[in-house]
Amino acid sequence: MYRRRILSITAVSALTAALLAGCVNNSESGGAPTSSSSSSSSSGSSSSAPAVDKDAAALVPEKIKTAGHFVVGSDLTYAPNEYKDANGNAIGWEIDFLNAVAAKLGLTVTYQAATFDTIIPGITGGKYDIGLSSFFDTAEREKVVDMVNYYTAGIQWAAKAGKTIDPNSACGLTIAAQNGTTEILDDLPAKTKACTDAGKPAIKVLGYDTQDDATNAVILGRADGLTADAPVTNYAIKQTGGKLTQAGPEYEKFLYGLPVAKSSGSLKDALQKAIVDIQKDGEYDAIMSKWGVESGKITDITINGAGSGAGS
Repeated sequence: MYRRRILSITAVSALTAALLAGCVNNSESGGAPTSSSSSSSSSGSSSSAPAVDKDAAALVPEKIKTAGHFVVGSDLTYAPNEYKDANGNAIGWEIDFLNAVAAKLGLTVTYQAATFDTIIPGITGGKYDIGLSSFFDTAEREKVVDMVNYYTAGIQWAAKAGKTIDPNSACGLTIAAQNGTTEILDDLPAKTKACTDAGKPAIKVLGYDTQDDATNAVILGRADGLTADAPVTNYAIKQTGGKLTQAGPEYEKFLYGLPVAKSSGSLKDALQKAIVDIQKDGEYDAIMSKWGVESGKITDITINGAGSGAGS
């Protein structure tokens, strides 16, 4: 299974463009909670600097220590998890989270915007130290990277307000999703196969390069519904001011993981220890509460937890 990313919205008339501007465009409007402070593209924790955990910092590979910062590949189009504010700075609850983790290690973070499906290859190729993009921890991913777990989320569908959709009975409907996600590469194909095996019409899947485009496809009537990680779907529902509604319950939960190269030595252990630290001092809870994503908090910070049952 994979989480995220082909088609983008085609050219539209001036009238449609105006309508799009009123839908959702996180890269321009921000949409952060009013209590949130913007993070720069290279920053530490947005709160007061915590004490560095010297034991955890000692586990950071020498190359990163010398640089003084993590280089992080992130697909900054997935609000409220990670996206851009009006000035192009990386913001979101995962951004706040990783900034806090880095501060515990005496480091800052440099975020490099990337399309989702290039991030793990960028990690294994040495371009990035870490990936931060709401990665579901799966057995397939663990074959090529180590995953440091920190959250859990499921899949949530949404429909245009006034329309009822059952994710388990969506045969013949058009559903939008972001390309490369588990939703589009695994879940929707499985549901489509169930339809065709039963002699019913297949689900028509529309893939988009950004979550904003997938959301707008539903608002504009190009798709009957959308599917994404639950925090993202629920945020889109709030941001669109009543234009969308939940379609069915959240299901099939997965652990989120920070992918790091298997050749990165004790980096995964440093990250794990730093995450435990921000849990102990309350910063983990504070970040989740600020962004309204408390439902996915986890207690045990594991490494390569796919199949452990922790995310189900």
